[in-house]
Formats: sequence, C-alpha cells, structure tokens
Amino acid sequence: MDGNNAGKCPVNHGGNTALGKSVTGWWPNALNLDILHQHDSKTNPLGAEFNYREEVKKLDVEALKDDLRKLMTDSQDWWPADWGSYVGMFARVAWHAAGSYRLADGRGGAGTGNQRFAPLNSWPDNVNTDKGRRLLWPIKKKYGNQISWADLMILSGTVAYEVAGLKTFGFGFGREDIWHPEKDTYWGSEKEWLAPSDTRYDDVSKPETLQNPLSAVQMGLIYVNPEGVNGKPDPMKTAAMMRETFARMAMNDEETVALTAGGHTIGKSHGNGNAGDLSADPEAADVEFQGIGWMNTKGRGIGRNTVVSGIEGAWPSTPTQWDMGYFDMLFGHEWELTKSPAGANQWKPVTIAEADMPADVEDAGIKTMPMMTDADMALKIDPIYNAICQKFIADPAYFSETFARAWFKLTHRDMGPKVRYIGPDVPAEDLIWQDPVPAGSTSYDVAAVKAKIAASGLSLSDMVNTAWDSARTYRGSDMRGGANGARIRLAPQKDWVGNEPERLARVLSVLEPIAAASGASIADVIVLAGNLGIEQAAKAAGVEVSVPFAPGRGDATDAMTDADSFSVLEPLADGFRNFVKQDYVVSAEELLLDRAQLMGLTAAEMTVLVGGMRAMGTNYGGSKLGEFTDRPGTLSTDFFVNLTDMANSWHPVGGSYEIRDRKTGAVKWTASRVDLVFGSNSVLRAYAEVYAQDDNKAKFVKDFVAAWTKVMNADRFDLKA
Repeated sequence: MDGNNAGKCPVNHGGNTALGKSVTGWWPNALNLDILHQHDSKTNPLGAEFNYREEVKKLDVEALKDDLRKLMTDSQDWWPADWGSYVGMFARVAWHAAGSYRLADGRGGAGTGNQRFAPLNSWPDNVNTDKGRRLLWPIKKKYGNQISWADLMILSGTVAYEVAGLKTFGFGFGREDIWHPEKDTYWGSEKEWLAPSDTRYDDVSKPETLQNPLSAVQMGLIYVNPEGVNGKPDPMKTAAMMRETFARMAMNDEETVALTAGGHTIGKSHGNGNAGDLSADPEAADVEFQGIGWMNTKGRGIGRNTVVSGIEGAWPSTPTQWDMGYFDMLFGHEWELTKSPAGANQWKPVTIAEADMPADVEDAGIKTMPMMTDADMALKIDPIYNAICQKFIADPAYFSETFARAWFKLTHRDMGPKVRYIGPDVPAEDLIWQDPVPAGSTSYDVAAVKAKIAASGLSLSDMVNTAWDSARTYRGSDMRGGANGARIRLAPQKDWVGNEPERLARVLSVLEPIAAASGASIADVIVLAGNLGIEQAAKAAGVEVSVPFAPGRGDATDAMTDADSFSVLEPLADGFRNFVKQDYVVSAEELLLDRAQLMGLTAAEMTVLVGGMRAMGTNYGGSKLGEFTDRPGTLSTDFFVNLTDMANSWHPVGGSYEIRDRKTGAVKWTASRVDLVFGSNSVLRAYAEVYAQDDNKAKFVKDFVAAWTKVMNADRFDLKA
C-alpha cells in the first residue's frame, strides 16, 4: 500500500454532488444542458411501457376516497392528529404542493409529485409536510401504480375539505410522477433560506418589482411571509404583497380572499416550542431519520408541542369544521400584536370569552388562544379585501362556492386543458382558465386543402414561420399554449412583436378562406401549411418526405381566451428563429435552452431544429444571422457543415459575429451567439458533427421532421390518451 494514501477513502467521495467536482463547478459559465434531459426514461423505475393514464382508469375511486376519509380520523401515535383530525394536515400538504405554481413560466405546482424531492421537500414553508406523506404511505402502498403521489397528495386535501363539510367542486386524476428533482425551476438567487425580500425585489415597497418569474416573496416560502414583509408586521404592506403574489399564481382578489380564509378555516399553525431544537430538514437529515426531518431533539415535539411555522394557534374556534368561524373570529374581535412561544410575530384578540376559544389539540377541556397572521389581518385592513370579506359574510353559500372553485383552480391549474382530466368527479363545466378549445373536424379532404395552400402563392418561410410561431407557445410546465385553438390569430398573440404582426395578418388572410371553404379548422390549416413548407424544403435538398399530419385541431374564440392570462406566453426570445425582443441579463443561448425545455425538446431535437430552420431561411424579420448556406429554402445540412468547417474563422463584431474565410479574410456569413454555441459547446458540437457528416443528409431530414412533428403535436392531448 502506498503510505501516502493510507486511510484515504477509496471512492470518489461526493464526486456526483460536490460543487467542486462537477463540470459546472469547474466551469460555472458553461452552458448546462441538464434541464433538457432531466427526466430521462432511465430514472423511471416503472419502465417505458408503463402508462399511468391507463392505470389510473382502473382505480376504484370510491374505495380510495373512503380510505382517505378513514385516515382523516385515524390518529397515529408517532404523529398524532390535532383534535383527532388530519383535515388541516392534508389540506396543507395539497395546498403547498399546488401553491408553488407560478403563471409566468408555468413551473412549480402539484402536477408531478415534486414535493417529494429537494428543494421543495425541505423548504422552511413545507415543514412537516413530510409527515403528511408518511401518513399517506399505507394508502399509496395499497393502491400502488393505480395512483400517483401527485394525484394522491391533491386528492387527500380535497377529501379533507369534504370531511370538514365543504361541497367541493370536483377532482381530476392524471398527474404523473417524476422520479428525481426538477432542475429547470428557478426559485431565486438567494444563498440562504428566508433571506430578506429585498434580494428579489428592485424595491421591496413596490411588489410589482418582484423578479420574474418568481411569485413567492422569499426563498423557501410558498406565498407571503405570515409575520409580515421581511417578518415585520404591517397588514397594509402585506396586503400589497399578497395581491401581487397571488396574481402571479393566476388568482384575482376574490380568489385570494377565498383561498386565504378557506385555508385558515381548518387546521392550525404550530409554534409551541423552540425551533432551534429541531433536527435538520429531510434532505439534510442523517440516515437514521429515514427521510423524516424537523424532529424535536430535546422534547416531546408532537401534539400541542409541535413546531412548524413558529406561529402558534388556530384561527377559528371550530378548526375541523367547514363553517364561517374564521370570519366570526377575525371580524368579531379587535386584535393586537403578540409573540408565539417560538418567538414569531402574530396577532391575538384584545379580549375574548373563553367559550369562543379553540380547544387544545389533545385535551378538549383546555381552551387556547386563537391567533391571526399578518396575512389574515390584511383581509380586514385592506379596503378591497375587506369588501370581499363582507360579501362572503353576507352570503356563506357564495363563500363556500367561491372557495371550492378557487381550490379546484389552485390544485388543477398546472394540469393543462380539461381533456387531460380523468375520473368520475371531473366537472362538466368548461372554465376559461383551462384554455378550452372546441373539437375540430377530421372529415375534410386533407390532400385538397394541401393543394390549395400550395397554389396560394405563400412562400416557404411564410408557411413554416406561421406554423412555428403558432406552436412554439406550448409549454410542458403547465400544458398551455400550442397550435391547437389557433390563438395566434386572437389577442394578444396576433399583436406580439415576435409573431411579426404584419406578416402574420397577410398569411392568415390567405389561409383563413382556405379553411372556411374546406371545413378544416384554421389551426389545422396553419400546421398543414408548415408541413407543406418542410416537404418542399426537403425535396429541394433531394429528399422526398411526407410530414405526418393528424387533423382534428379546433379554433378557439375570443370568448374562450383569457387574454391577460395568455400574455405571459409571449416569447421574449426564440433562438430557433434567431429572435430576441430586447437585451437581457440572461444570454441568448440560455433563453434558447429555456424555451426548448418548456417545449419538451431534447438537446438533439433542439439542435436539428435550429440547423434546419437556419437552412430554410426562417429567421425573424428575414435576418441572415446563422444562415450558413448559399441555397436558403433547402432543408440541408449546410448550417452544420459550414459551422464545423475549419476553413472558417469566427470573429465578434458588435453584438454579432462574422464567419470569415481563414485564408482570405473575406466575410462569408454572420452569426448570433445562439448559432455559434452549437460549435462551441462540447455537447452541442457533438450533435452538430453528426449532422455535418456526409452520410447523414437523409438522417438529418428524418430527425428534423420528427422533431417538427413533436412540436406541432405537443398540445394534441387527444392523440396521447
């Protein structure tokens, strides 16, 4: 044995996790493509043949719901229920799973069961949701593959409200689990939990300056700080934060009040102890904790001695029942600031009769002091929120209905259109936030429509760009956008700068009459035109190909479209068409990765699409950047051949680059950063070299067509059932 190595660990300890041992640790400015491959099939233990959407259809839904109802009052010694009821626990599990959703990029939310993994499983705001998942485990074990964790967590919260007495609006199954943490979601730049809000606002006194796409006010919170802005109580300032934060989660003022009041109608906050006595969070806990975090290391730490948020107490006097008790408590008393046993800021009644107090969670004979958070006080102090509260107080049935609908929206917002919902409790009503699209015809003559498009005089770039711009809005984060519905012809999309409104209007004026005359939807005709352009470009390259096409898209109307909600889908950059709306702190290539990930593309698919789009001359505004070819309009491999040709050299000039002949210095082409990253990044260059090979011209066309078809059909959930 080498004496110099005696006693050293024989394995690459931490090699896969330690920052200094990773590629991005050594080269932090390198383009990280991991987000495009984060859910590789190799991570899924159920295998490629497993189809959750088919499995969940076999589920005995009523038996599962009955087991959940029994669980609500089946208190466990290791984690006892408050007042013998888990309704508050499971409402919180579901709420915090769904509440991470944000409208700006559609990321977060409950649709993937991501609460099981870091960082969400260890967020300060998610303290003890790990206990809820362990309480659900026997049920998950029993029903196995017929129920995902994602569906089970949300269903548990919905059933909890039913057990408490609420008539819920409905429930849809269909959320498929992921199997490792998501790497694509930006939660903020802070390096510590609950860092002051100032770090994510340009001006913390102006909530609208919160950095996009964030919605929560601090790292590790779902919504706002319950103690006040940066932990300093001030209900009016908290109200302003709530309004902005909930709006970024797609909620209006009435929904915000309903969710806050309804969420605090059942359950309690826990802060009757010292948070410093808790063990590490689940992700940091040692092996003997078996993935359970925040355990009390010095005392009992359960029941009345539980510490979660640090705030202590129940809101109403009947915290296991759905009633108007929250409003009775909030508006029936005057409130003053106080401290919880854990030292958190909260509000208590100035005076209250013992009969109006909630009972101790373990002994009904003991009365405890109710409390309100700064967010609760905001509902009373803010005049707009107060007026909504008065409306609810005057009409309890309206409050219940409004909450039930808002809860349904909260827990289903990231599932996409209603066609994805499965099960007997799916509401029949179409809701505008589900982006409804009517069914389209499949009985028209596709070949005849194609012939009319070919004879229309539209150019290849007209056809390809319009189809691409229609489809590129799709984002797999919340299954919104895409070509189905042809919303590119409606506000706000028809006026987006990136859609070249004048060119778009001209192309639509040609395609719409063709659709009307044939019985096809405009959505289908737009996609069919793009497919025709691809076929023409491939033929020009010497490859005969038929781009797959499935009719049946419908056309949405203005009445079916929430224009404000759709505004967040506007592409601020599209590297596939070399478009950037303005200069951003984030590089153009990083913006390309973000869009490719939202569209569900792999790095290889992204590569072939960019190369093909450049060769066909489909850049925004007719720009020649990246058009490394003497025969634009041809679906050729010229982009890759010339990018990798060492007879060329590359030179920055202003904000772009010149591709020069290495011998003569003559400028041959110009390029953007997006173009050149396919030669500079080692992974992307490996893909580019595949398509630059002399023997892969046909493969290139085949791969391009497959990737193109994937984009055109990304929102065709009727084809994926």
